[in-house]
Amino acid sequence: MNAPLVLSPESLAAIDREIAKFPSGKQRSAVISALRIAQQEKGWVSNVTMDFIAQYLGIPSIAVYEVATFYEMFDLEVPGTCKITLCTNLPCALSGAYEAAAHLRRKFGIGFGETSADGKVTLKQGECFGACGDAPVMLINNHQMRSFMTPEKIDRMLAEIEHGGNPGRLVGPDG
Repeated sequence: MNAPLVLSPESLAAIDREIAKFPSGKQRSAVISALRIAQQEKGWVSNVTMDFIAQYLGIPSIAVYEVATFYEMFDLEVPGTCKITLCTNLPCALSGAYEAAAHLRRKFGIGFGETSADGKVTLKQGECFGACGDAPVMLINNHQMRSFMTPEKIDRMLAEIEHGGNPGRLVGPDG
Protein backbone atom coordinates (compact mmCIF):
# COMPACT_ATOMS: atom_id res chain seq x y z
CA MET A 1 0.00 0.00 0.00
CA ASN A 2 1.34 3.40 -1.01
CA ALA A 3 -0.81 5.56 1.30
CA PRO A 4 0.48 6.46 4.75
CA LEU A 5 -0.89 4.24 7.49
CA VAL A 6 -4.13 5.78 8.78
CA LEU A 7 -5.34 2.90 10.96
CA SER A 8 -3.49 0.90 13.57
CA PRO A 9 -2.09 -2.55 12.78
CA GLU A 10 -4.79 -3.97 15.09
CA SER A 11 -7.57 -2.34 13.09
CA LEU A 12 -6.02 -3.50 9.82
CA ALA A 13 -5.86 -7.04 11.17
CA ALA A 14 -9.55 -6.80 12.13
CA ILE A 15 -10.39 -5.55 8.63
CA ASP A 16 -8.36 -8.41 7.14
CA ARG A 17 -10.46 -10.87 9.18
CA GLU A 18 -13.61 -9.28 7.73
CA ILE A 19 -12.24 -9.41 4.17
CA ALA A 20 -11.47 -13.11 4.63
CA LYS A 21 -15.17 -13.81 5.16
CA PHE A 22 -15.89 -13.06 1.49
CA PRO A 23 -14.86 -14.81 -1.73
CA SER A 24 -11.66 -13.67 -3.41
CA GLY A 25 -12.23 -10.45 -5.32
CA LYS A 26 -15.28 -9.50 -3.23
CA GLN A 27 -13.44 -7.40 -0.62
CA ARG A 28 -15.91 -4.56 -1.38
CA SER A 29 -18.35 -6.52 0.78
CA ALA A 30 -16.23 -5.63 3.83
CA VAL A 31 -16.85 -1.87 3.50
CA ILE A 32 -19.36 -1.63 6.35
CA SER A 33 -17.14 -3.66 8.65
CA ALA A 34 -14.06 -1.62 7.71
CA LEU A 35 -15.91 1.64 8.40
CA ARG A 36 -17.15 0.31 11.75
CA ILE A 37 -13.64 -0.75 12.76
CA ALA A 38 -12.18 2.59 11.68
CA GLN A 39 -14.85 4.52 13.58
CA GLN A 40 -14.21 2.48 16.71
CA GLU A 41 -10.55 3.43 16.53
CA LYS A 42 -10.87 7.06 15.46
CA GLY A 43 -14.23 8.01 17.00
CA TRP A 44 -15.49 9.14 13.59
CA VAL A 45 -14.83 8.58 9.87
CA SER A 46 -12.98 11.37 8.06
CA ASN A 47 -12.50 11.71 4.32
CA VAL A 48 -8.87 10.69 4.80
CA THR A 49 -9.98 7.53 6.59
CA MET A 50 -12.57 6.72 3.91
CA ASP A 51 -9.96 7.21 1.16
CA PHE A 52 -7.57 4.95 3.06
CA ILE A 53 -10.23 2.25 3.42
CA ALA A 54 -10.98 2.48 -0.29
CA GLN A 55 -7.34 2.04 -1.19
CA TYR A 56 -6.94 -0.77 1.34
CA LEU A 57 -9.91 -2.61 -0.13
CA GLY A 58 -8.87 -1.80 -3.69
CA ILE A 59 -12.12 -0.07 -4.58
CA PRO A 60 -13.02 3.47 -5.69
CA SER A 61 -13.34 6.04 -2.88
CA ILE A 62 -16.90 6.80 -3.97
CA ALA A 63 -17.90 3.23 -3.05
CA VAL A 64 -16.84 3.90 0.55
CA TYR A 65 -18.39 7.38 0.61
CA GLU A 66 -21.72 5.98 -0.61
CA VAL A 67 -21.90 3.53 2.28
CA ALA A 68 -20.66 5.99 4.92
CA THR A 69 -23.16 8.66 3.91
CA PHE A 70 -26.09 6.26 3.61
CA TYR A 71 -25.93 4.71 7.09
CA GLU A 72 -26.61 6.95 10.09
CA MET A 73 -24.31 4.87 12.30
CA PHE A 74 -21.25 6.44 10.67
CA ASP A 75 -20.15 9.81 11.98
CA LEU A 76 -18.67 12.02 9.27
CA GLU A 77 -17.92 14.74 11.81
CA VAL A 78 -16.56 14.44 15.33
CA PRO A 79 -19.55 13.50 17.51
CA GLY A 80 -20.16 14.48 21.09
CA THR A 81 -18.89 12.30 23.90
CA CYS A 82 -22.32 10.67 23.99
CA LYS A 83 -24.13 10.00 20.73
CA ILE A 84 -27.84 9.39 21.15
CA THR A 85 -29.61 7.97 18.11
CA LEU A 86 -33.39 7.83 18.30
CA CYS A 87 -35.39 5.61 15.95
CA THR A 88 -38.25 7.54 14.38
CA ASN A 89 -39.58 4.87 12.02
CA LEU A 90 -43.32 4.22 12.16
CA PRO A 91 -43.51 1.78 15.12
CA CYS A 92 -41.30 4.05 17.24
CA ALA A 93 -43.12 7.17 16.03
CA LEU A 94 -46.46 5.66 17.00
CA SER A 95 -45.07 4.71 20.41
CA GLY A 96 -43.69 8.10 21.44
CA ALA A 97 -40.46 8.73 19.50
CA TYR A 98 -41.48 12.27 18.60
CA GLU A 99 -42.23 13.03 22.25
CA ALA A 100 -38.83 11.58 23.17
CA ALA A 101 -37.18 13.67 20.42
CA ALA A 102 -38.86 16.86 21.65
CA HIS A 103 -37.70 16.07 25.18
CA LEU A 104 -34.09 15.56 24.03
CA ARG A 105 -34.17 18.75 21.95
CA ARG A 106 -35.42 20.75 24.95
CA LYS A 107 -32.92 19.15 27.30
CA PHE A 108 -29.84 19.78 25.15
CA GLY A 109 -30.93 22.67 22.94
CA ILE A 110 -30.03 20.81 19.76
CA GLY A 111 -31.82 19.06 16.94
CA PHE A 112 -31.07 15.93 14.97
CA GLY A 113 -27.63 16.02 13.40
CA GLU A 114 -26.32 18.55 15.92
CA THR A 115 -23.87 18.45 18.82
CA SER A 116 -24.34 20.42 22.03
CA ALA A 117 -22.14 23.51 22.46
CA ASP A 118 -20.16 21.78 25.20
CA GLY A 119 -19.42 18.83 22.88
CA LYS A 120 -21.00 16.31 25.22
CA VAL A 121 -24.06 15.16 23.25
CA THR A 122 -24.78 14.49 19.60
CA LEU A 123 -28.39 13.76 18.70
CA LYS A 124 -29.11 11.69 15.60
CA GLN A 125 -32.24 10.36 13.97
CA GLY A 126 -31.98 6.68 13.17
CA GLU A 127 -33.71 4.15 11.05
CA CYS A 128 -35.12 0.88 12.32
CA PHE A 129 -32.99 -0.89 14.92
CA GLY A 130 -34.99 -4.10 14.63
CA ALA A 131 -36.63 -3.79 18.03
CA CYS A 132 -40.06 -2.48 17.06
CA GLY A 133 -41.71 -4.29 19.97
CA ASP A 134 -39.62 -2.19 22.35
CA ALA A 135 -40.51 1.15 20.77
CA PRO A 136 -39.44 3.84 21.04
CA VAL A 137 -35.83 2.72 20.88
CA MET A 138 -32.58 4.65 21.35
CA LEU A 139 -29.03 3.63 20.63
CA ILE A 140 -26.23 5.05 22.77
CA ASN A 141 -22.83 5.36 21.06
CA ASN A 142 -23.85 2.77 18.43
CA HIS A 143 -23.54 -0.05 20.97
CA GLN A 144 -26.11 0.15 23.74
CA MET A 145 -29.80 -0.10 22.94
CA ARG A 146 -32.42 1.36 25.26
CA SER A 147 -36.11 0.44 24.95
CA PHE A 148 -39.50 2.02 25.78
CA MET A 149 -37.90 5.47 26.03
CA THR A 150 -40.31 7.90 27.63
CA PRO A 151 -39.10 11.34 28.78
CA GLU A 152 -38.91 9.95 32.33
CA LYS A 153 -36.79 6.98 31.25
CA ILE A 154 -34.59 9.29 29.21
CA ASP A 155 -33.96 11.46 32.29
CA ARG A 156 -33.09 8.38 34.37
CA MET A 157 -30.75 7.12 31.65
CA LEU A 158 -29.02 10.49 31.38
CA ALA A 159 -28.58 10.67 35.15
CA GLU A 160 -27.07 7.18 35.06
CA ILE A 161 -24.67 8.20 32.28
CA GLU A 162 -23.68 11.37 34.14
CA HIS A 163 -22.68 9.25 37.11
CA GLY A 164 -20.53 6.91 35.06
CA GLY A 165 -23.05 4.07 34.78
CA ASN A 166 -22.85 3.72 31.00
CA PRO A 167 -20.61 4.34 28.02
CA GLY A 168 -20.74 7.84 26.63
CA ARG A 169 -20.16 9.86 29.77
CA LEU A 170 -21.76 13.29 29.75
CA VAL A 171 -19.33 14.64 32.33
CA GLY A 172 -15.57 14.82 32.36
CA PRO A 173 -13.23 12.65 34.43
CA ASP A 174 -13.42 15.08 37.37
CA GLY A 175 -17.13 14.64 37.85
